[in-house]
Amino acid sequence: MYKILKQEGNAKRAEVTTVHGTIQTPVFMNVGTIAAIKGAVGTEDLEKIGTQIQLSNTYHLHVRPGDEIVHRLGGLHKFMVWDKPILTDSGGFQVFSLAGLRKIKEEGVYFNSHVDGRKIFMGPEQSMQIQSNLASTIAMAFDECPPSKAEYQYVKDSVDRTTRWLVRCKNEINRLNQLEKTINKQQWLFGINQGAVYDDIRIDHAKRIAELDLDGYALGGLAVGESHEEMYHVLDVTVPHLPKDKPTYLMGVGTPANILESVDRGVDFFDCVYPSRNGRHGHLYTHYGKINLFNAKYELDTRPIEDGCNCPACQRYSRAYIRHLLKAKEMLGMRLCVLHNLYFYNHLMEEIRNALDEGQFGSFKREMLDKLLQGGES
Repeated sequence: MYKILKQEGNAKRAEVTTVHGTIQTPVFMNVGTIAAIKGAVGTEDLEKIGTQIQLSNTYHLHVRPGDEIVHRLGGLHKFMVWDKPILTDSGGFQVFSLAGLRKIKEEGVYFNSHVDGRKIFMGPEQSMQIQSNLASTIAMAFDECPPSKAEYQYVKDSVDRTTRWLVRCKNEINRLNQLEKTINKQQWLFGINQGAVYDDIRIDHAKRIAELDLDGYALGGLAVGESHEEMYHVLDVTVPHLPKDKPTYLMGVGTPANILESVDRGVDFFDCVYPSRNGRHGHLYTHYGKINLFNAKYELDTRPIEDGCNCPACQRYSRAYIRHLLKAKEMLGMRLCVLHNLYFYNHLMEEIRNALDEGQFGSFKREMLDKLLQGGES
């Protein structure tokens, strides 16, 4: 169930009630691609830093350890020891990212595994079956993510096929949710809007998939090469044509500024590898922009990563110490940086929700963007 609590312009403050608990939105989903956050971060850490929902990847878990193994072990929640919501993406992004290892047909996509080269076939039905085995809270429809600058006719044909695939996904998940062996018989399905940067394709696709009355709707194929301005324009023209009474998810986005701008345009759900990936390389988010702990000026810096931050790293350790750990390639350095960045993202979403609750999102957004533009290297 999706319930809008407050609205300020197009920005929404809502709550989403699922079989695995209620999600307060806008929300950032921590990315645990292979059922783990990269950076030695465990479930107990995620609980402490305010994580509401995690995301895992259908294709990668199908390849290793195998979705049938996860099913035999009780599903992803038991496997990861995580009792809150989980969203699984469909494997559709790998149609884009593994372009050199796949062939797209009407029935689905033929892959060569990036791990051992073995042949894999995944179509709408297979994606739903894998996600049902994983028993996630929210399953994503199987789609093709065309490059943002692809030719118009290619994108149109691709989106038409994605729409046909979506109907097959809906039929299959409805079937699977009725089977006795299914772990989560209340698994939701989100459809994905595609169309690269072509307004007419995006709008037409949004209208077509809205008619299917799904549990939620995502915008895919963004942050894959287009400019931020182009992405915001796609949101401006597309989001108004998605159902107002269902959650809206912007896939794979993004920076703190991207999130603020997208919330302003009506987006509820976000995910991105930036906080964990950048953290592993010593690039840390603060309310005043990013800092790079590898810079020599932090060698004797006894301050926390960010003054006033309540993350586990900032509560105990100095920039100088964490910098030393990173340069010495000690895993603790990477872990502390990832924890800080994930805390920052989760806390930013909490600040956004509070601002919406108070009817102050517009001023909060302007103030936060001004701070972020300062650059962070203090």
